[in-house]
Amino acid sequence: MSNFRKYFAECFGTMVLVIFGCGSAVGINTLLTNSSVVVPLAYSTLAIAFAFGLAVMVMAYTIGDISGCHINPAISIGMVVSKRMTVSECVRYIVAQVIGGIIGAAFLVVAFNSNAALGANGFGDLSALGTIWYKAFIIEACLTAVFVLSVLVISAKKELSSVSGLLIGLSLTLIHIMGIPFTGTSVNPARSFGPALFTGGLAFEQVWLFILAPIVGAIVAGIFYNVVIVEPKKKK
Repeated sequence: MSNFRKYFAECFGTMVLVIFGCGSAVGINTLLTNSSVVVPLAYSTLAIAFAFGLAVMVMAYTIGDISGCHINPAISIGMVVSKRMTVSECVRYIVAQVIGGIIGAAFLVVAFNSNAALGANGFGDLSALGTIWYKAFIIEACLTAVFVLSVLVISAKKELSSVSGLLIGLSLTLIHIMGIPFTGTSVNPARSFGPALFTGGLAFEQVWLFILAPIVGAIVAGIFYNVVIVEPKKKK
């Protein structure tokens, strides 16, 4: 029963992340499309970035005690690499997260009565800056590595337990401020797959990058955490 609570929490948390994070992106884009008012890219970037960061922060304090609030396959993979989670449990977490991402995207389709734009990630024609695919891959992998590393470090410090949700939420906000103009910022395969599945077309054709790049970034973060942060402490 306790394990079921974990997986349900991960599913629920990822659903909330997609609804509020991607939903904010959809709402802002809809406003821009239907309004003659010109809204600067910087404003929309900040609004979406804080939506994702606040969603993670709220979920961290809501389900953190149940599942650790990964709500992101990249974080679960980083936990495996840093030897803080088993592979089998990681797989179950990822399944729950992907299901949550799909449910969240389905909710947005119903809420906005459209699947034309669901906050899907993209490069090239789907990027605000027209980012070429290999640059998008590097950016996503690097941003994921930074984010996952911050989660690994913050979550390991007991003295930060009371503010860990806030710090991790702000970390994700920072990551989005940097990445949104380039790719829309994924750093989370479950967050990318759900919207791409319902949007279809070019967004679904490109979703491979937003699955693979975060996985690479998570592995790098886990290795860095083990070698640079954990090993020196063991030697002391």
